[in-house]
Amino acid sequence: MRPIKNHWGISVIAQLRSIVSHPTTDKVVTGLIIINAVILGLETSKPVMESYGRWLVLADHIILGIFVIEIAARLAVHRAAFFRDPWSLFDFAVVAIALVPASEQFSVLRALRVLRVLRLITTVPALKRVVAGLLAALPGMSSVVMLLALLYYVFSVMATKLFGDAFPEWFGSIGASAYSLFQIMTLESWSMGIVRPVMEKFPYAWAFFVPYIIVTTFAALNLFIGVVVNAMQDANAQAQAEEQAEQREAERAMIEAETGPLLGEMKRLQEQIEDLKAEVARRLPLAAK
Repeated sequence: MRPIKNHWGISVIAQLRSIVSHPTTDKVVTGLIIINAVILGLETSKPVMESYGRWLVLADHIILGIFVIEIAARLAVHRAAFFRDPWSLFDFAVVAIALVPASEQFSVLRALRVLRVLRLITTVPALKRVVAGLLAALPGMSSVVMLLALLYYVFSVMATKLFGDAFPEWFGSIGASAYSLFQIMTLESWSMGIVRPVMEKFPYAWAFFVPYIIVTTFAALNLFIGVVVNAMQDANAQAQAEEQAEQREAERAMIEAETGPLLGEMKRLQEQIEDLKAEVARRLPLAAK
């Protein structure tokens, strides 16, 4: 099947590819995402909606239509490869959510329209690298979470046995103890709110709470930070390597584009020289006769 052609003889898919991959397209989409974020924020203001609600809704629908056209163009260009790219799937899901009718049973989707703002992650390379680093840190963070959960369980059992009878509201069960210990770990009203009242009845309770805070708040937090920092460094190194590879490929393509005509001209000159040699070799015997 022949590709559809316009009057310049260039296929429509090729034109779409050049438009989708053009840097200006990314800048326009990024600008529209920012404008859409401002519109969604203004829609939360009742005075603004009373004065300009119709225009804001119209602008929101226009921007959504542009997003749909952009996703459709990317689907037409990349086809099956579109669904193999996680970032493309993220863009597709965010735009698709906005197209679901916001009826009574889907009224929560009206609030999910703000997820379109998250498309900035896919259009801004720096944000994409940060998210990629966080995702790469998930396996290491899972090990830290398992360690933290184990520590929580041990300290919750100890707190329930030590303070459960005297303070059943805070430490009467493992669940209540885990919640109280989580509050202590966040350092939110831990001293005057929980620990000091406990110490009035158990003067040596600090020997339990201080090691707990040191182990969970400082040690576990540092483990999280270390895992994330290492993952971010690896992600940045990989991104830099990919950028360097793309830059080398672009330089190679530019060199080929510049030297291509010269090589073609040299090849034509070589062919002409060969023709002249053949002509001279053909005429020499005739001249000798």
